[in-house]
Amino acid sequence: MHRVILMGPPGAGKGTQGEVLAQEWQVPRIAPGDIFRAEIKNNTPLGQKVKAYSDAGLLVPDEVVIEVMRDRLAREDAQRGWVLDGFPRTVPQAEALAALLQEIHQPCDRVINLTVPEAILLARLKQRAVELGRADDTEEVIQARLTEYHQKTFPLLEFYGDQVNHVDGTPPMAEVTQALRSAVG
Repeated sequence: MHRVILMGPPGAGKGTQGEVLAQEWQVPRIAPGDIFRAEIKNNTPLGQKVKAYSDAGLLVPDEVVIEVMRDRLAREDAQRGWVLDGFPRTVPQAEALAALLQEIHQPCDRVINLTVPEAILLARLKQRAVELGRADDTEEVIQARLTEYHQKTFPLLEFYGDQVNHVDGTPPMAEVTQALRSAVG
């Protein structure tokens, strides 16, 4: 059974690696962003609420994100384990997650941080924007996302301290996957 928080800046490969590990371990990859996009697409009450925040240029409040995570972690498929991708993003979210995991008796096994130099991140994010047709992912937008990561998410490395295993996210995908397997044990 694996319960892993996968961290790293935008473009580090969390989504790709998280999906590979989740399939291999037969556990869900849980990403609040994916949940929110599906809820918006299906025009659910949660989707409408999230869209209103997004349309106003606001982040979804922590209490909404935590409630979504509580519901998702309570599902049967998450009882065997999970890979969290893109959550937590801030220290308050990490504190709330720690309390939630204790409450539902699902301790986190590992926190893994994918490390990638900023120049490589910028190149990857620009390439991804081209491949996905994201014209709004300009260099300024990409730089803003990296700045937000450094201000809000990077402090999580200190929060988790010795629990964090750092894995180099720059080698080819298969090598990174193997390094992640080794880090999890």
